[in-house]
Amino acid sequence: MGSADVGYASSNDGAQPAQSSPHKPQPSPPPASDTTYLRFLASNAEAGSIIGKGGSTISDFQSRSNARIQLSRNYEYFPGTSDRIIMVSGTIDEVLDAVELILTKLLNEFYAEDGEEAEPRSKVRLIVPNGSCGGIIGKGGSTIKSFIEDSQANIKISPQDNNYIGMNDRLVTVAGTLQQQVQATSLILSRLSEDLYYVQSVGPPFPYAAPFYSVPNYGPNGAGKKFQNNKEDMSNSVTLGVADEHIGIVVGRSGRNITEISQISGARIKISERGDFINGTSDRKVTITGSQRAINVAEAMIMHKVASASSPPPAATTEN
Repeated sequence: MGSADVGYASSNDGAQPAQSSPHKPQPSPPPASDTTYLRFLASNAEAGSIIGKGGSTISDFQSRSNARIQLSRNYEYFPGTSDRIIMVSGTIDEVLDAVELILTKLLNEFYAEDGEEAEPRSKVRLIVPNGSCGGIIGKGGSTIKSFIEDSQANIKISPQDNNYIGMNDRLVTVAGTLQQQVQATSLILSRLSEDLYYVQSVGPPFPYAAPFYSVPNYGPNGAGKKFQNNKEDMSNSVTLGVADEHIGIVVGRSGRNITEISQISGARIKISERGDFINGTSDRKVTITGSQRAINVAEAMIMHKVASASSPPPAATTEN
């Protein structure tokens, strides 16, 4: 792993600065591309492990690597997933040191099994701008093939997803042992850091215009059973059962919440009148109509509102 700043001496090492010579050009400062970044996905559980109690783990990793580590907020998921985004920035070496610390912790906590002799394998999904994927693939796939041969990791690049407005990123999945993942990530990041477009694309961990919600699993404490009627691909209908006492948080003051949910998701949402419950329950009917994707987004946002209510939502109900 080569150093990104070899040949540059520190100006604060205690030595007296040399007198400038009019006949000798002064050394140029390090190029801006010496600072780079890497974004990848982590589940909510993995994100919690990376943060640690009171932020202790993420502070330790930043201190040890000198990299900056940022996470997207709760429910800021990468489009089409229920995974949060981790962004690590710094020099190439700093980023790779931090990534290795993170992957090591995740591998030990989530993938290693007691008594297993073989080295555990896992995968990391890197987020790469679509415009930079060509540099990883190479002519005729030559670059990605060489990365696979050199690292012995399995590397796959997802096709571009045009279903999300403003979505210009693709996922590069790297699978293998810890060492294989680190080696492959090093090769990929080094290539990306040579790409001016990639370096200049740095932004916040969650750069998308509006939250992309994914349906979280609330287990038995979510809303009631949902009933789906498939009319056609772009006009599905789902009815959720939401406890009467939680309808207010879904609707919001002057209908603000339900209007926002409808605008972001593109779905139509109708709530039954007071006293119009799902049979055998005290759950109001919340009917969501639209494309399947719009329904998924609206459903997730409603579940988020229910879960954030001051009192925990009631147990799920079913209808015979």
